[in-house]
Amino acid sequence: MPWVMYLLKCMAWGAIGLQLYFVIQIGLWAFMNPSSTAFQRAERWRLCHWSLSCPIQHRWVSYEQISNDLKRAILVSEDDIFFKHNGVRIDDMQKAWERNQKGGSKVVRGGSTITQQLAKNLFLSSEKNYLRKAQELVITGLLELMLSKQRILEIYMNSVEWGEGIFGIGAATSHYYVANPKNISREQAAALASALPAPKCFDKSKYCKRGSIDFGLRQQFILENMDRVVLPKNR
Repeated sequence: MPWVMYLLKCMAWGAIGLQLYFVIQIGLWAFMNPSSTAFQRAERWRLCHWSLSCPIQHRWVSYEQISNDLKRAILVSEDDIFFKHNGVRIDDMQKAWERNQKGGSKVVRGGSTITQQLAKNLFLSSEKNYLRKAQELVITGLLELMLSKQRILEIYMNSVEWGEGIFGIGAATSHYYVANPKNISREQAAALASALPAPKCFDKSKYCKRGSIDFGLRQQFILENMDRVVLPKNR
């Protein structure tokens, strides 16, 4: 039927237009810092709705002003071979697929790299389904193609959630240690990195579930493995 073809064409052009929007946004972020992310906007709405005053904490910190210990700790926690892969870790995704098949139609584990996490945080929702995962992979490819690894890590560290209403490493170091990301200790760096899998639980016990992460044990693991992560010398 003609109306069906028209509807399909509209959907196709809409999908193409959405990808072009992602390309333009990512291209701008090679030179400009994102003002907010999809996750930040969703959290602001959850906490504040239409209120003009909102307890969202965020402060951008440049890559050079973040200690190398903190960078290494975050990489150990989230993606220890970040500088060696092209945005995805095939083995981890295969393991995630196998676990998800056992879990039925609902995605239960993503096997995401830092680039994939950033793609989700910048543009997408926390909903877990295969359509969203496919779009995440497209955005991941664009990020890896258009931005340097250091820039991807810089944006990630400045946008990831670190507690209720706390986004980015500048706000996190200030909130937890009244410090800045340049001069926190190795122990503090490992503690902050240990929070990333469950930042709201790290911040407030009311968000913790049964079987929650042992942050102290995770911090110790990160401390023991930080020195094996090698950072590039030049940006």
